[in-house]
Amino acid sequence: MTDDPSHTTAAADPQPHPQPRRIDVLDELAPPQAQAVLALIEEAAAVDGQAAVSEQGRLNLRGGAREGVRHLLVHGEDGALVGYAQLEDTDPVEAPAAELVVHPAYRVKGHGRALGHALLEASDRRLRVWAHGGHPAARHLAGLLGLALFRELRQMRRPLGDGDPLPEPVLPEGLTVRTFVPGQDDAAWLAVNAAAFAHHPEQGNLTQRDLADREAEPWFDPAGFFLAFRDSKLAGFHWTKVHSAEQLGEVYVLGIDPGEQGGGLGKALTAIGLRHLAYDRGLPTAMLYVDADNIPAVTVYERLGFRTHEVDLMYRTET
Repeated sequence: MTDDPSHTTAAADPQPHPQPRRIDVLDELAPPQAQAVLALIEEAAAVDGQAAVSEQGRLNLRGGAREGVRHLLVHGEDGALVGYAQLEDTDPVEAPAAELVVHPAYRVKGHGRALGHALLEASDRRLRVWAHGGHPAARHLAGLLGLALFRELRQMRRPLGDGDPLPEPVLPEGLTVRTFVPGQDDAAWLAVNAAAFAHHPEQGNLTQRDLADREAEPWFDPAGFFLAFRDSKLAGFHWTKVHSAEQLGEVYVLGIDPGEQGGGLGKALTAIGLRHLAYDRGLPTAMLYVDADNIPAVTVYERLGFRTHEVDLMYRTET
């Protein structure tokens, strides 16, 4: 929430002044509207140090309507776009999830609170909201909206320099590794991703369209997308990502087929990906995201030298 996932941060106004505004709720954005929203997100990120809307949220802005996704645009008295929120209602169990941001030049005017109330109305008061970075202003806005802390997502980082040696990958017997081939491996990857993240709908529900969206992004590089096979069956994968501007490598998605879990494949694939980021791409730092309550995963990553860098918080209605 910013008045800024996902990964939203809202720079809330402790005592907002009433301002004329119009909030439009749309199922689809025209290209000029999408570009205006993306520009707002970038301008806010330049001030906040972090994007208010997650990667998936930004992808949802493009390419027409998406099932379960609605866009809330706030226009000020002068007609300028001053705020944006996205509501995604695709989880069959959990409440709709939202992200929101207010342009830095229009903060402290109550637009964040107005967006929050509009989201509550649009979601029938069943709402989850991301606050990337866990800023105090976002916590304040969550309190004003009656939302309670629900989830903590940690961003962890570790250096990749010579002073922090990377482990040698040791694959379980019978497994081989190669890189992803777009078009050839899509279906197998989607199936294992769904199985590995059945408990995590944000990741496990990715579709062919979601995969294609990512393959079309400038950062996509199949040379950093590692697949482990047992004979011809996909057993697990490690998809890395490079944030070129920040010179930062990411453990983007690491997934293991349930039948292969517990045998050391995850550790081996993590090592393969980190060595690629360090030695093939020459990056100084690696990062990843992990839920704070996933103690086994946090422990594994800490043993690999990762430490908490910052946190994203999710708030929800208490229903």
